[in-house]
Amino acid sequence: MESIEEKAASMLQRCETVNLASVSMEGYPRPVPMARISSKGFSTVWLTTGKDSLKVKHFLENPKAGLSYFENGNSVVLTGDVEVITDLETKKQFWMDWFIEYFPNGFEDTNYCLLKFKATYATFWIDKEFIHKEV
Repeated sequence: MESIEEKAASMLQRCETVNLASVSMEGYPRPVPMARISSKGFSTVWLTTGKDSLKVKHFLENPKAGLSYFENGNSVVLTGDVEVITDLETKKQFWMDWFIEYFPNGFEDTNYCLLKFKATYATFWIDKEFIHKEV
C-alpha cells in the first residue's frame, strides 16, 4: 500500500503547473502559477523564472514560500524556503528547449535563473486522508 508521501510524489510528477507564493515587501503572500521543471519526492520542486522578476526580489529578501498542487480533488500544500540558483552548471542541467522563448541567449542568459523550493511542512488531502506533518 502506498504511503501518503508516495501518493503525493506521484501526483506531483503528473502536475505540469504548481502554485508558488512568495512574501511581498509589505508582508502579503503573492501566489503565482508556475511550470514545474523537475521535482524530487513530493517536497522539492525546481522552477524557472527571470532574475529580474518580482518573485526573485521577494525570495532574495525573504526565502519563505508556499507551494501547492492539485489533481482530481486531491491536494498538497507545502511551506518551506526557496533558493535562487544562478550558477551556470545548474542552469545548463535544468535547461529545456522551450525556455528559449523567454531566455533568448540560452542557458547562459543572465536573466535566466532557477528557483529551488524545499518544503519543511506539508498538509495532505489525498483520497480523503487529511494529514499535517513536518518534512
